[in-house]
Amino acid sequence: MSVEVKHRAGLKRLAKPERKQRVTPRQSRPERITPIVLPARLGDEAETVIERIVPGGFGLGYGGGRTLFVSRAAPGDRLRVRIDREHGRVAHASIVDILEPSPDRITEVYPLLSRCGADFQHLRYDAQLAGKRDMIADCLRRIGGVELPEPVQVMASPVPWGYRARAEWRHDPNQPALGYLESGSHRVIDLPEDPFVVPALAERFQHLRARLMEGRLPEWATELRAAAGDDGISFAPPLELPQPLPVHATIAGERYEYDADCFFQVNPFVLDGLMAEALRFAPEPGTPPSPATRLAVDLYCGVGLFTVPLARRFGQVIGVEGQPRAAEFAARNVANAGLTHARIQTASVERWLEGAYRSHGRTPFVLLDPPRTGLPAHGLRVLPRLRASRIAYVSCDPATLARDLKGLLTSGYLLEGIAAFDMFPQTHHVEIVAHLRRTG
Repeated sequence: MSVEVKHRAGLKRLAKPERKQRVTPRQSRPERITPIVLPARLGDEAETVIERIVPGGFGLGYGGGRTLFVSRAAPGDRLRVRIDREHGRVAHASIVDILEPSPDRITEVYPLLSRCGADFQHLRYDAQLAGKRDMIADCLRRIGGVELPEPVQVMASPVPWGYRARAEWRHDPNQPALGYLESGSHRVIDLPEDPFVVPALAERFQHLRARLMEGRLPEWATELRAAAGDDGISFAPPLELPQPLPVHATIAGERYEYDADCFFQVNPFVLDGLMAEALRFAPEPGTPPSPATRLAVDLYCGVGLFTVPLARRFGQVIGVEGQPRAAEFAARNVANAGLTHARIQTASVERWLEGAYRSHGRTPFVLLDPPRTGLPAHGLRVLPRLRASRIAYVSCDPATLARDLKGLLTSGYLLEGIAAFDMFPQTHHVEIVAHLRRTG
C-alpha cells in the first residue's frame, strides 16, 4: 500500500463522524393534544357549585361540560348531581350528594312536600326572598329587556307555614293516597298532614285522611277543593253537604263571598298589602269627579277582589271575568257593598277587549290579574287600544309578566314601579305588581 493511500485511510479513520441534525426537545416529544370535554349525558354525574337561583327556582351551576339547572339547590352549595334532562349544552339535574352545604341551606322540615311544590323549604326564609328577588330581575332583564335601577324588595309573609286558605288535594284510591301531585307527574304523594294550609283546612285534611284509612272516601272523589273563610269552609265536591257552602273573608275592610269552585288569592296574610300596592296610583276614595276618575276596568276580576275597592275610587267600574261562577260572586260582592256603578261582564278578556275601545274610549285606569300563563297573545295586542292612562298588572309568574311588559313597553307605556309579595312561602312562586304609565 502506498504512503498516499495509507495517509488517506488514516484521514478517514481520524475524521469525526457526521453529526446528525439536532432535534429540539419540543420536536422530539409527541404533539400535545388538548382533551375534548364531552358534555355529560343523561344519567351521568358531575360536580358543580351553585352560583344563584334562576327562574323556575333552580340553582344555576356549571359542570360536566354543561350549564346546569339543579332542583332544590342553594347558592353556594358544592354538589354532586345527576343529569336528568338534556337541552343542548344545558341540562336539568338533581342532587346526588351535598359535598359542601351553603350557609343558606337548612334541613327540610317536610321532605315529602319538597316533591310536590315546596321546592324552597331547604332555604332560610331570607334566602327564599333573595332568590325570588333575583328571579324577578333575571326575567325582566332577559325576557323583557328591562334593567331595574335597584332590586325589587319582596315583602315577607308574616306566616311562612300554614298560610294557604285554599287547597286542591288529590285522592288516588288505587294506592290509596291523599295529598298533592308530585311535581312533573300525575302521581299522588300521600301526606300524613298538610302544613301548607290554615288550621281549619289542616283539620279538614285530617278528617279526610281518617275517612281514607277507613275506606270511606269515595273512589270518584279524586280532586278535592277547599276554601276557608272567616266563617267556615267551602268544600267541593260536596261529600257531606248538599252544595258547597259559600264563605266570607274581609280584606282591607271589604267583605267578599266565594266558594271552593272560585279562584281567590291563597294567602290572606299578605292581601292587605297587595291590595294597597295594586291601587297605589288609583285616586283616593272620595276624590272629586274628574276625567281621571271617570272609568276603571278590572280584567280577570275573579270574585271582585279589586273591583270593589276600585268602585270606591272611580265613577264607573267594569269587571271582566270568564268563569261564570266567579263572575256571579263578583256581582254579588259589588251589590253587597252597595256599589251601583260597577258592573260585571261574563266574557273572555281577549274577546271583550276586541270592541271595548269603541264603547268606552280612552280608559283612565286598567287593572289586570291574569292566570299564571299571562295575557294571551291576542289580548296583549288589543289591550293598548283602550289607551289606558295607567295599568296595574298583578302577576304570579315573573317570566310571563316580563314577556307581557315587553309588549306593553313597545306600545307606548313606561314601567313606573314594581313591587313583590311572598304569596307562596316555601315555593319558588311570587306575586308581583307592575305599574305602567302611558307616555303619549
